[in-house]
Amino acid sequence: MDVDGDVVTATLDDTAASRDFAALLPLSLTLKEYADIERIADLPRKLSTAGAPAGMQAKTGDITYYAPWGNLAIFVKGGNGTSRGLVRLGHVDTGLPALQRLGSLKVRIERITD
Repeated sequence: MDVDGDVVTATLDDTAASRDFAALLPLSLTLKEYADIERIADLPRKLSTAGAPAGMQAKTGDITYYAPWGNLAIFVKGGNGTSRGLVRLGHVDTGLPALQRLGSLKVRIERITD
């Protein structure tokens, strides 16, 4: 991810929702603050949640999909208990402080290969 010029790396899980998200890449989004613990953005379409659990408890750095709203949610602080409809897509590996800045963030998400 390019977050206002800073590089953030992440690894996606091997799930139907994560593969569906990866199929949308590259994406340019504006992440907005939500509830002081998340950065969220609308996605261009809903993702498949086949085989996903009914909900999860997010941890700092989790990249998730909130199915009821159809949006991407990156947790910059730990979540507040289990959230129904929240599906984990992956986790931030490096550069989390770039996502923890206040205000709206311009983000370009691209797939990288080894």
